[in-house]
Amino acid sequence: MYPVVWDVKIRDGLACRHIPPAIYKVAVRLMTVLLRRAGLFTILMFLTATARLFGAEPVSGILTVHDSLTSPNQPATIEATLTKKRLPTGTGLGGEPIELLIAGNVVATATTGGDGHAVLSYTPKAKGAFPFTVRIGTMSSLAGVEAGANLIVWERRGPMMAVEMTSLMEDAVSRRPMPDAAEELAKLTQFYYNVLYVVTQDKTVATYDQVNEQARQWLKEQKFPVGYILVLPAGSEGFGAKLDELHAAGWKTLKVGVGRTKVFAEAFLQRRLGAVMVPEPAKGEAPRKAKVVKEWKDVRKKL
Repeated sequence: MYPVVWDVKIRDGLACRHIPPAIYKVAVRLMTVLLRRAGLFTILMFLTATARLFGAEPVSGILTVHDSLTSPNQPATIEATLTKKRLPTGTGLGGEPIELLIAGNVVATATTGGDGHAVLSYTPKAKGAFPFTVRIGTMSSLAGVEAGANLIVWERRGPMMAVEMTSLMEDAVSRRPMPDAAEELAKLTQFYYNVLYVVTQDKTVATYDQVNEQARQWLKEQKFPVGYILVLPAGSEGFGAKLDELHAAGWKTLKVGVGRTKVFAEAFLQRRLGAVMVPEPAKGEAPRKAKVVKEWKDVRKKL
């Protein structure tokens, strides 16, 4: 054994016993390896914590809902879809609690399925247009996510009219409302008609939900009366098929449409219903039995 010397000296910044050079070199080498490994472990721990803090963004969702149409004392079906934010359309979030609020009160609950879809049921007692909110339940990590639309409650015997959204605008680019359109439509809905707004969706430009929300916002900003918003695919069969579906469901008082396009007018005329075109289309664009007016202030005269 090597003799131990008990006097202490400072070497390389460390206090150590005076030991033989060979043993000292081995000890220093071992300590260097241990310190390097400890440093690498510390760095890895720091990077892991940083990744968790900044890289692992919590899941966030987008909730979408649409208008629902029903009659007093008849159940209304309200559909909601919860999808993951910043991910491809259709990536649903399942197992999340959904609440339906009307006048600030929770009136129905449901849970999203694997596709993020949930169906809520509510039976209104009176007619009218009732704004509602659908939100994620307070026990979810997504609490605070919500969306709104309108519950439209009409008597089935009440007269209805369909209005093509493009007939309310001067053109699709500026989206300026037609003169007198909001005022005239307000008079028609106040005293007689229930209004159904028909919006055409171009799938290459926007999704169903985007078109629906844009239409709702524009109608609100331009102070048009509240009505039932219906988004349909472009094409000659889109609204014709929906007309048949509404009539089969008992909405048989929908007998007139006010629109801008030939396709829209023909959907009514082919079913022996009334059609008014505004503004006046180019020569040859109006179907033979369609009524034509230049301005919205003249629409009432043709109904």
